[in-house]
Amino acid sequence: MIKKEVKLKKNLTLSKFLYEQNLRPSQVKKIFNNKDVRVNGVKTNKDMPLHEGDLVTFFICEEELYQINFETVYEDENILIINKPSGIEVEGETGVTSKIKNVFAVHRLDKNTKGLLILAKNEDAKQELLNAFKNRQIIKKYICEVLGNTNFNNGIFEAYLFKDSKKAFVKVYPTLVKGAQKIQTRFKTIKQGNRTSIVDCELLTGKTNQIRAHLAYLGHPILGDNKYGNKQENKLLHENKQKLFCYYLKFLNISEKLNYLTNKEFKILPNWIKKADI
Repeated sequence: MIKKEVKLKKNLTLSKFLYEQNLRPSQVKKIFNNKDVRVNGVKTNKDMPLHEGDLVTFFICEEELYQINFETVYEDENILIINKPSGIEVEGETGVTSKIKNVFAVHRLDKNTKGLLILAKNEDAKQELLNAFKNRQIIKKYICEVLGNTNFNNGIFEAYLFKDSKKAFVKVYPTLVKGAQKIQTRFKTIKQGNRTSIVDCELLTGKTNQIRAHLAYLGHPILGDNKYGNKQENKLLHENKQKLFCYYLKFLNISEKLNYLTNKEFKILPNWIKKADI
């Protein structure tokens, strides 16, 4: 059994806390049934409200803690492409690279963003892929559902993004401010609606939370995004998970070791998108 102990930094329920530890519903149920969780040293088998400063301790088998099934989209001796689920970081102690052994991350997806993730399986492939992303030899597109009726015509939108590392938050400005970096994102409306719209997004620069913050700045935050979006609208629409998905990858002129990937495309759609819409 592994003992995990966390001091809370915010108010939430015990069950939500456990889900945020990347545990599946069956694992949470088992923890409650076995009273393998303590709040401030007291065992419990029921969900309950927690408060900032509470100390939560839970116990789980190591095999169960790291048991996550990743959908493989493509694999060869050099790379692995998976469909990353929501609720898990790419790196870190409980991230994708800790659960899939002997792989290297070459790009990022937000913790709560699902979709196509490329992983290198050796050092040579890692360097090739890092260079390819740096030189824009890999096209990466996202699809999202946003609030409001959009009319993006596949144009490139520019702005300036400032990252506040202490607050783990970014802000977008129309003009350059101290510490900000220029961002470019291509947006195309796929399907318009009165309440929400479907938008195709292509990153031309890759900054932290760029798509989420850029769309919020343009007045169309992503549905379910409570960090940069509209909490009240998300609640009214009964959506608490951000509708953002990395659905498309295309390799351009990849050289040397990965040349065989040149012009290869990979595409996978989330279940909330109809094929006819894209």
